Amino acid sequence: MNHPNLLILYVADPATSCAFYKQLLQQEPSIEFPNFASFALGDRLHLGLWSEQAANFKSSGTGHRMEFGYIVESEADVEALYTRWQALSVEIEQPLARAVFGLTFVALDPDGHRLRVCMRGVG
Repeated sequence: MNHPNLLILYVADPATSCAFYKQLLQQEPSIEFPNFASFALGDRLHLGLWSEQAANFKSSGTGHRMEFGYIVESEADVEALYTRWQALSVEIEQPLARAVFGLTFVALDPDGHRLRVCMRGVG
């Protein structure tokens, strides 16, 4: 029972962020309210988008100190997502590059959250 299953990103405009993730994830949200939306990611994991303007929103943190990662199987998969996201006009912060764990790139969502695509570690 004690398994984290919800990642929440604080967003300035939930409608804009929801539309962005609909395109990126190629699916509709499982829950959608004016100040919150959630996408089922599989294996009971969900991505929540919570408005910073919601009446009950409180956070003392600032900045984007995490990455939302997409682990794929091959370099071809990394390259395919890179091409697809560029076609969707997703902002690329770090272009395709080789890291110790393989080919990777970093994109940004409308609020500047980092979205890293990479391969499973090799070796």
